[in-house]
Amino acid sequence: MGKFLSLSVDNIYLRLLRTFVLSIFLKGCVINDMKANENSPHTKTSQTDIKTPHKEKPNHLINEKSPYLLQHAYNPVDWYPWGEEAFQKAARENKPIFLSIGYSTCHWCHVMEYESFEDEEVAKILNEYFVSIKVDREERPDIDNIYMTVCQAMTGSGGWPLNLFLTPERKPFYAGTYFPKTERYGNPGFIAILNQISNLWKTNKESVLTSSEQVVKVLQTVSEPSTTETLTSDTLKHAYEQLTGNYDNIYGGFGTSPKFPTPHNYTFLLRWWKRSNDPTALEIVEKTLDRMGRGGIYDQLGGGFHRYSTDEYWLVPHFEKMLYDQALLAMAYIEACQATGKEFYADIVKDIFTYILRDMTSPEGGFYSAEDADSEGVEGKCYVWTPDEIIKILGEKDGKIFCDFYDVSKEGNFEEKNILHVDKEINAFAKLEGVKLEDLQEMLGKARAKLFTVREKRIHPHKDDKILTSWNGLMIAAMAKGAQALNEPKYAQAAVRAADFILNTLRLKDGSLLKRYRLGEAAIPGHLDDYAYFVWGLIDLYEATFEVKYLKMALELNKLMIDDFRDEKGGGFFFSGKRNEQLIAQTKEIYDGATPSGNSVALMNILRLSRMTGNLELTNISGQIMRTFAETVNNYPSGYAQFLCALDFALGPTKEIVIAGEPGADDTKQILTEIRRRFLPGKVVILHPEKDKSIEEIIRFVKEQKAVDGRATAYMCENYACKAPAHDMNQIKKLLDER
Repeated sequence: MGKFLSLSVDNIYLRLLRTFVLSIFLKGCVINDMKANENSPHTKTSQTDIKTPHKEKPNHLINEKSPYLLQHAYNPVDWYPWGEEAFQKAARENKPIFLSIGYSTCHWCHVMEYESFEDEEVAKILNEYFVSIKVDREERPDIDNIYMTVCQAMTGSGGWPLNLFLTPERKPFYAGTYFPKTERYGNPGFIAILNQISNLWKTNKESVLTSSEQVVKVLQTVSEPSTTETLTSDTLKHAYEQLTGNYDNIYGGFGTSPKFPTPHNYTFLLRWWKRSNDPTALEIVEKTLDRMGRGGIYDQLGGGFHRYSTDEYWLVPHFEKMLYDQALLAMAYIEACQATGKEFYADIVKDIFTYILRDMTSPEGGFYSAEDADSEGVEGKCYVWTPDEIIKILGEKDGKIFCDFYDVSKEGNFEEKNILHVDKEINAFAKLEGVKLEDLQEMLGKARAKLFTVREKRIHPHKDDKILTSWNGLMIAAMAKGAQALNEPKYAQAAVRAADFILNTLRLKDGSLLKRYRLGEAAIPGHLDDYAYFVWGLIDLYEATFEVKYLKMALELNKLMIDDFRDEKGGGFFFSGKRNEQLIAQTKEIYDGATPSGNSVALMNILRLSRMTGNLELTNISGQIMRTFAETVNNYPSGYAQFLCALDFALGPTKEIVIAGEPGADDTKQILTEIRRRFLPGKVVILHPEKDKSIEEIIRFVKEQKAVDGRATAYMCENYACKAPAHDMNQIKKLLDER
């Protein structure tokens, strides 16, 4: 689903806009409100659906770096990238703009390309009556945010592909998602829509312009911050109650189908469990993560999660894999492991990271963006199996056991083939098969490795190999957290490589960040998410390595973010800053959808940095952010789970821990191990070595916090009160476990 912005469809102005557009503009036109991609029903694209791409002459996308734009470079549609050349052509020729937004691993974007954008009949209409622009939403989320808001307002839903019609001045007047070429299942055909809009532009252009002006007027309306409402622990409780009301107590997760991984819901529930001691919150998280980890949404052979489940059972996924899902879910499983001590969660995290390091890491150290759902034009083809294939590889005995355990049958569970998933408890299965548990586990492990080796020889789905600063920030945070909780240095090393790559390649001399790197080119000024997510990664990387340069860089980039993106009048942060292209409106993201909003992450970063450094200015800014969005969050708190994680931190209690000791010393490591194995969401940790004073340059108060009697010493403060220094491990454990 498209992410809701602070200007959401619940906003009174947008509801008025929807009424206005329906009543004045779209007379005789039918708005397509079919939810695309993430909201669309699962379908298979067969080989017969794919047309041979036109290779004769490229369009204006041929020199772009985006994999998504390059996928369309040989369409017969005369596509332009977003830019002045296209806008001037539209103005000069008095044509409306057709704007199509998507991303390279979007299944329904592919479907619409196959049906319409590779079709000569459609291309002829578009080329004659419109100026067509293609945008990669992952490169230009600012454009996507604004026009997604319009689509949600006009149609009540959103998704990708996102298709709009604009005036030459970029003002929208009609929007929808996926359009079939011709009418299907009650959805209007794309050709009919093009003809209707072309005719309307010729015969009633004034109504179009009036509609577009009203759209822009509404988009430019920014609500004043709430000064009367506050956020309290009751807000957290209300969110918990909303989530439990939507919880599927049979299969886990929330709602029915399709079911999406919502990692910030789980991390919020873990915090509520920690705060309230309510066992139900933990049970919800455990059941959901267990079901997901054993389901078809999880790649049982190669590791990593697919985008979402098309059913309520977590069985049949949309097979696309996104970097941000891997990062956010890894963090949820890490925290579940810390909260429960269960190895199953640790194993899932290790498998996710194995997948990332094997398949999604560039030679330079940055992390790639996504893998497609389709291979050879068929969704999921790379991932599914028949019993005969498995038995041929594993042998009769092991093959049958494997098929029984992973529910592989001749009937199949997906297009007459099988998605591997676990619907049996392994201890009971071992007894049923008459084998020792450890022997079964060893056999299954070897079997998975053999099958994966065979699967690697299949044609793989397309990989979107662009490197995004924002999503890399998320994976850096996940790897850094994993390194700490699982005591695995190689994850920290991977996070360091990625962070250094971003800093060396996507940071300009003036200190600002760029958004995207691909094929040797770093480009596009960063947006709020790039700064907020990357700062998140740097803070966690400091706590994993205690390399002061990462904390220093986090503080510098956080300050630049505040200077460039902060709304001094209305509060909070705009999605676009002073260095970004000025579009038809400014938006503020607060809704935590597939990824957490920039404002939610920025709030948590500011809170953590304020506790780490004692900077009262940051404390004041965090208070202003919470007041700005208090009314919005209180109206529907479960929609802002990442924001509530920050609120939980702000409400406290927090533990500010300074360890005076040498990083490689055994006693320092022992203290860190005790801290890192616990679920302590409200803690920050600083290391103050005797031999390296660089931390004192940015955190002056640590100067007097020194090792006692030559032993690593923990200084802990909570609720603005400091405990006596402790170097006895029993005392340190007691302090860590105090609530």
